[in-house]
Amino acid sequence: MNAVDLHTHSTCSDGTYTPEELMDYAAEKELKAIALTDHDTVAGIAPARRHIEEKRLPLELIPGIELSTIYDLPDEEREQEVHVVGLFVDTENRDFIDTIENNARSRVGRNAEICEKLTAAGLPVTYEELEEANPGAVLTRAHIAKLLLAKGLINTRQEAFDRYIGDDGPCFVPRKKVSPFEAVELILSAKGVPVLAHPMLYKLSRAQLTRLAKEMQDAGMIGIEAIYSTYTQEEERTVRQIAKELSLLVSGGSDFHGANKPGLDLRTGYGSLFVPETVLWELRGNIPSLSSKEPR
Repeated sequence: MNAVDLHTHSTCSDGTYTPEELMDYAAEKELKAIALTDHDTVAGIAPARRHIEEKRLPLELIPGIELSTIYDLPDEEREQEVHVVGLFVDTENRDFIDTIENNARSRVGRNAEICEKLTAAGLPVTYEELEEANPGAVLTRAHIAKLLLAKGLINTRQEAFDRYIGDDGPCFVPRKKVSPFEAVELILSAKGVPVLAHPMLYKLSRAQLTRLAKEMQDAGMIGIEAIYSTYTQEEERTVRQIAKELSLLVSGGSDFHGANKPGLDLRTGYGSLFVPETVLWELRGNIPSLSSKEPR
């Protein structure tokens, strides 16, 4: 059975492989298909597609995106960051592009404010330095941590989150709120297949996770990531059970970031990951623009 990987990142967000390098590596790993799902951008899709065509790589590229959202937990006074992957998105859809570009502009202000707070805290770093170090990338807190490390202001990237820019850190700045339901609707507007990304990472109870998945399904979500690099067998079983209960499709991927996630490889994750091509077949059958039936 052929393998696919439906969750990967390039230098257009917070990965360390360019889109072209990632396509070469996917071909080297003998993947049948790869979804490029950079955070909040589709900038890598066109160069990746051109590279596949020019080099005639035996590889299918699934145009994708991973949208960052904020979920207000109904029974608790707290918020949870939730990611939504969109597969098969139409990267020429003008409304879709305009929306993610507007969100990117709001992110610029947030990152600049984080840099100002870090500087005031004794870690001098500017937004201009951040841009220069990561040309063309959608900048995230991971890029800020990388820059702090490169400047010798911290000892590890994780230290940046633990002491300064994590959700409870003194230099944290909240992002513009986009709900998971808005993300689902945005992906559907671009004729994509919305998938709840790595749900076990949110540390929700079984009841909370099922409720989130059901609410997102009501908004039009089609799949849930049941095959993922960090899952234990029990965690994968839990997500598959939720998928079965709600009649959601299963998706899966490595969440490959190159050197930014040491030890995590494309296609195989931490060694035992395998996403069969049948997963892709099921998801493809539910592309809104191609399916003659209502999404499952």
